[in-house]
Amino acid sequence: MPEGTATATELTSLYISQVGSDLERNIKEQERITAELTALQQQLATLQHDHTVLVSMQQALGVPAAAPEPAGADSASVPSPRKKATKAPGTRRPAKSGTAQQPRTKKQPGTKPAAKKAAAKSARPTLVNLIHGHLTEQSEPRSAAEVAEALGHTHPDRNIATTVVRTTLENLVAKSLAQRSKQGSSVFYTAAHAPEPTAPTGEAQPETAG
Repeated sequence: MPEGTATATELTSLYISQVGSDLERNIKEQERITAELTALQQQLATLQHDHTVLVSMQQALGVPAAAPEPAGADSASVPSPRKKATKAPGTRRPAKSGTAQQPRTKKQPGTKPAAKKAAAKSARPTLVNLIHGHLTEQSEPRSAAEVAEALGHTHPDRNIATTVVRTTLENLVAKSLAQRSKQGSSVFYTAAHAPEPTAPTGEAQPETAG
C-alpha cells in the first residue's frame, strides 16, 4: 500500500472517531439543556399560577394593589443643576427663594387625575361585599362554585376564581357573617341571620304604673 494512501486512511479514521465523539457529546449536551429548560418552564408556570391566585386573594380581602415604583425615581436629583465655578468677582446672586418654588407649585395640579382614578377604584365594591350580598339574597344554601359562577355572570369584568370565593366564604364564617353546612362531601354556605330586635322594656313601665 503506498505511503500516501496509508496516511490518508489514518487521518480519515481519526476524523471519523473525533466526529463521532463530538456528535455524542453534542447530543448529551442537548439533552441536558432540554431537561433544564423543561424544569425552568415548569417553575415559571407554577410561579405564574401562584401569582394569579395571590392577586385574586388580595382582591378578595379588599387590599388595594400596591402601586409600582416609578422607573424614573432617581430623576429627582437631576433637576438640581450644578453650580458654575466660573463667576465674575464682585457679582452677587440675588436671593430670590420664591422664584425657585414657583415651578414646583405648577406641577402639583397634574396629580389630580391620578387621585381621581384611585378614588374610582376604591369606590368599586370588594369581593367580600359582593359575596356577602349574594348570600343574603339567596333563600337556599349555595356552594362556593355556585357563588363564583353567579358573580362571574353578574360581574364579567372581574376575575372571580372558585378558590378565592371559598377562602372568602370561610373568612365570613370565621367572622360570624355566614354559616357553613355540609351535605355529604359538599359544603354549602348561607348568610348568617341577624338577631331579631327585642322590644324595649322601659316603654311598658309607665303603663303599669298608671
